[in-house]
Amino acid sequence: MVNLIVDGNEIEVPDHYTLLQAAEAAGAEIPRFCFHERLSIAGNCRMCLIQVKGGPPKPAASCAMGVKDIRGGPDGSLPEIYTKTPMVKKAREGVMEFLLINHPLDCPICDQGGECDLQDQAMAFGIDASRYQEDKRAVEDKYIGPLVKTVMNRCIHCTRCVRFTTEVAGISELGLIGRGEDAEITTYLEQAMTSELQGNVVDLCPVGALTSKPFAFTARPWELNKTESIDVMDAVGSAIRVDTRGREVMRIMPRVNEEVNEEWISDKTRFIWDGLRTQRIDKPYIRVNGRLQASNWNDAFAAIKSAVDGVSGDRIGAIAGDLATVEEMYALKGLMASLGSVNVDCRQDGTALDPSLGRASYLFNPTIEGIENADALLIIGANPRFEASVLNARIRKRFRKGNFPIGVIGEHADLRYDYEYLGAGPQTLSDLASGSLGFLDVLKNAERPIVLIGQGALTREDGAAVLAKAAQLAGDVGAVSEDWNGFAVLHTAASRVGGLDIGFVPGEGGKTAAQMLGDTDVLFLLGADELDFSAKKAGFTVYIGSHGDAGAMNADVVLPAATYTEKSGTYVNTEGRVQMTSRAGFAPGDAREDWAVLRALSGILGKTLPYDSLMALRAAIYGEYPHLAALDAVADADIKAVETAASKGGDLGEAGFVSPITDFYLTNPIARASAVMAECSALARNNFKAAAE
Repeated sequence: MVNLIVDGNEIEVPDHYTLLQAAEAAGAEIPRFCFHERLSIAGNCRMCLIQVKGGPPKPAASCAMGVKDIRGGPDGSLPEIYTKTPMVKKAREGVMEFLLINHPLDCPICDQGGECDLQDQAMAFGIDASRYQEDKRAVEDKYIGPLVKTVMNRCIHCTRCVRFTTEVAGISELGLIGRGEDAEITTYLEQAMTSELQGNVVDLCPVGALTSKPFAFTARPWELNKTESIDVMDAVGSAIRVDTRGREVMRIMPRVNEEVNEEWISDKTRFIWDGLRTQRIDKPYIRVNGRLQASNWNDAFAAIKSAVDGVSGDRIGAIAGDLATVEEMYALKGLMASLGSVNVDCRQDGTALDPSLGRASYLFNPTIEGIENADALLIIGANPRFEASVLNARIRKRFRKGNFPIGVIGEHADLRYDYEYLGAGPQTLSDLASGSLGFLDVLKNAERPIVLIGQGALTREDGAAVLAKAAQLAGDVGAVSEDWNGFAVLHTAASRVGGLDIGFVPGEGGKTAAQMLGDTDVLFLLGADELDFSAKKAGFTVYIGSHGDAGAMNADVVLPAATYTEKSGTYVNTEGRVQMTSRAGFAPGDAREDWAVLRALSGILGKTLPYDSLMALRAAIYGEYPHLAALDAVADADIKAVETAASKGGDLGEAGFVSPITDFYLTNPIARASAVMAECSALARNNFKAAAE
C-alpha cells in the first residue's frame, strides 16, 4: 500500500494503482478517453492531466504514471498531487481544443449523441470557442463488417478498439496506421472483422466513430426504457440491459458483472434483437389437412384434450428446449406427472449428463471467475470460442498473465490463444490418463488445474464413458479437492443446468428425448427446435414456443409463447449461478408466458396445476429446490459427485470430438429469425471458404 495526498486529502491505495485511479479513489473526477481499466495503458489522449507537487513544471498524464513513480518532499512529507489547479484546468482546456480541431460538428445526426464521452467532457472541461480556422481533415469511412458502423472523421485515436481486439478478443484486426494528421484506425486490408466479440468496441469508443450499424438512426438513448436482464444465447448468463421503445426491443447492451462477463458480451447476445420481432408465433395454430391454420386458444386446447384423452401416461412425453426457464419446465414436469408420465427430458441434444450422479458432475465447478486462479487447463471436446465467447475471453485473460499451459483434445481450432494440441478423440484422452502424454505431468504439477469437458464430448453414444474418463482424470491429477474443484462442464444451452437441477430428465423406465421423438402418441415440445425431426415418428405433437422454427413446422398444434425479454424467468448458468430475467416488453398478439399457457392447459385437461400466479409457482419451486431461491449465487456442490461420475466407466469410441456449434450465429430460433445474424453467418462461411482455399 502507498500513502499520498490528493487535493489536500491523505489516502492509502494499492501500490499498483496509477495516479488516475488513486485520484478517483480520493473522490476526484479525472476525465479520460484512452484509459480503460481492462485494457493496457496507451497515454494517447492526454485528457487526464494533473499536477504533481515537486515534479516537472508541466502537467503529467495520470493514467501513465503510477503511485510508486512520485516521491515525497525532502522533509519526509507524503507525495502530493492536484487535480483542480489553474494549470490543470488550462491544460485540459487546451487538450480538448486540440481534440476538437478535426472533429466534425455532426452531433445532431450522430448515434452517440446523448451518451457521448466527448460531449460530456467538452461541456465539463472544455472552453466555449475554438481558435482553429483552417479546414478540418477528412478520413474515409471503413467497412469493418455488418455489425459496426464507422464514421472515422470523428475518431480521436484513443486506440481503445485496437487494444480490445488485440488483448481481449485475441485477434489483431484493427490498428493505427500513419502518423500525425495522416493517422487512421483501419483493418489494414479493409475486410470485415471476424471476432465474436467485436461489438464491444461500440461501447468502448468514447466518440461516435464506431457505432452499432443495425441500431443506426433508429432511436435516441433518452427515448428508451432500460431493463436489467440476463442473456440466454449461451450458458454463460451474461448480464445485459434491454432497451425498449414501446413493445419493441431496440438494442441490447452489457452490464458489469465481475463474476460472469465483466463488461463484455458476445455479438450474438448484442445483435440478436431483430430476431425477437420476426417470424413470431402470435396466435395458436392447428394442423388441418396437413397445413397449419390460425385458430384460437379454445379450439387449440380442445384439440390437445381430444388427443390426450384415453392415452396412457407412458405414451406421452415432453421435451424442453434450450431457452426454457425453470418455471415453465417445473410446470410442464408437474403436468406430465399428473398425466402419469415420466417421459420428460431437457437434454434435446442427448448429452450424457445425469443429475442422479450429483450436481458437481454437470457444473462448471471452478466458476468463471475462478479461471483467473487456475494454473493449467485441459479442454476436452469443446470450442469455448464459439460455445461461450465471453468465457473464452476470460481464459485468454488468464493466458495473457503467463504460466498457464493449455492442452486441447478435440478439434484443432483457433481459440485466440496458444495451446498444446494433444489429439482428436477418446484415444488421446485414454493415453493422457495412462501417462503416455507429457501434459499429464503439467496437470499433476499444477496447484489448481481445470479439466474442462464440452458438449462435443458428451453428446455422443459414448458420452457417459467420456464423462467418466474425464472425471477420473480430474481426480488423478488432483483437480478435485476440498478447496478447489477443477472439474468443469461447459454447457451450450441456457436452460440445461436449471432443467437438470429440477430433475427434468426421464424417470425410472422413462424415455429420452430421441426415444420420445421416435415413439410416443402425444409429444409436448417446450421450445425444442434442435431435434432431428427427420427421425420423428411421434404422434400428436404440441409445440409451445415463440418462433416459427423447426419445432412449430413439425407440430399439430402450436401455442404462442414469450421470449426471454418478454417474461420474468429463472435460469441457471453453466457454473450453477441462479439468475433471473426481467420483462422488458409484452409478447405480441395472443402469445402468453409459457407457464401461464401450461397452467391454462392443465385446467382443460382436468389436471389443474396448484398455482395461479408466478409467485405461487416460484414458492412451490423454492420449497422443493431451495438453492434456486438464492439469486446471483452459486450453491456449493458436493465434490463426491465427480467421484461417482468417475466410477461409472464404459467403453470409449474412436471418432474424434466435434463441437456441437457448427454456426455460431444460428444456434437457436431467435438467432435464425435475425437478419443480422444471417448476414454474419453468410460472411463467416465465406471467410471460412476463402481461408480453406
